[in-house]
This record gives sequence, C-alpha cells and structure tokens, in this order.
Amino acid sequence: MPAPTCTVRPIGTEGQPLVTVDNFAPDPDALRSAAIGSRFGAAVRGYPGIRAPLPPEYLLTQRPAIAAAVAEAFGADGGIELIDASFSIVTRSPAALTIGQRLPHCDSFEPERIAMIHYLSPDRSDGTAFFRHRATGFETIDQARAPGYREHLDAELRAAGRPAGYIAGDTQLFERIAVANARYNRALLYRSFVLHSGAIAPGASLSADPATGRLTITAFFTIGARG
Repeated sequence: MPAPTCTVRPIGTEGQPLVTVDNFAPDPDALRSAAIGSRFGAAVRGYPGIRAPLPPEYLLTQRPAIAAAVAEAFGADGGIELIDASFSIVTRSPAALTIGQRLPHCDSFEPERIAMIHYLSPDRSDGTAFFRHRATGFETIDQARAPGYREHLDAELRAAGRPAGYIAGDTQLFERIAVANARYNRALLYRSFVLHSGAIAPGASLSADPATGRLTITAFFTIGARG
C-alpha cells in the first residue's frame, strides 16, 4: 500500500481547513471485510442510515496519522480525544429524510470539534460537499451565530418549503463552496461547525449491504489548542 499523502486547503471565504488524506489506512480491504461481517443497526443523532462498531485496532493504528493531520491543519498539538467512531452507511431514501437531513448541517457549534470521514467503497464517488448560507453568508455556525442562523433558516423554509432530498449542489438557500469526491481509502477531516452534507446524487444506490453501499467510517474528536 502506498504511503499516506496529506493535503490541506482552505475553503470558502472563511478559509476553514479541509484536510484530505489519501491511502489513509494500511489495509482498507481488511476494514471492508470487517464491515461486511458486522451487525449494523439504526443510527442515532440524525445520521440518515445505519452504523456498526469498529474493530478496536482501527483507532490505535490510525491515531498517529489523525493527530499529525490535526496538528498541521488546525494548529493543535494538545492531543485528540475520541468522541465517537463507527462504520456508517447512508441508506435512507430521499422521501424519508427529516428536514434536518435535507439541509447542509453542522455537527456541533464548537471549533475544537473535528469530524472525520473515511471512504471505504471502491466504486463510489459521492463524497462530501460544503456550503455557504446565502442569506447570512455563514459557512460555519458557532454558538454566537446559531440563534440568528436558525431564525433566518426557519423563515426561509416557511416561505420556500423544504428541499426534495439530499443536497449535493447549489440551491436557492445554499451555495456550494467546495466538494471532496469520495475515493477508496481517502479520509477527510474538517471542523464540525462547517456547514456540510453528504454529496448524494439523485438516484444513487442506498443499499444497506456494506459490500455495495456507501460504506464509510465516521468519527468525531476534540482537539487541544496549541500553546
């Protein structure tokens, strides 16, 4: 397996770092086999699909690479603390999505929270898209911005109605500012308060089978500030 390669680029006008690590895990085929042999269950906290526990060695193996990427991109060398990590597969049909699942979202309001997604489907290209809310210009939603953002968005949804399904590109309310295509054994890291969405194209297969579905590993960390 080739050595991992890490790139960092700022996205949007706010310039938040988006980290891309290709060749992320030393044996992605073993991870796929572990997922295929796992028992998945319904996800909680708004994820539109199913999840299963990870092999315990995954985080032990990948932690140094995650810590190095976090230190380089986010100016943090105070260590990382795991919040949650699992195999994840998007399975919910567009018609069954909640309103929150039909919109770009943030996973938390804290800038020290980092999200990671590790793509494990060889034949899938539906990655992750990042957005700007047109009315406010916000690309990130922190505690201070959240009340005003929600007020604007609620009013817009009352006027325009809710989107039909997954959002992968520009809409009346949101402008796409960046997209990272899925690639086998590629990982992305970004701050959890960045507005984002899975770039699920209309008509995409939403199989629950780990061998054919949109298999990923999703994880969340807290980082310590440098200095």
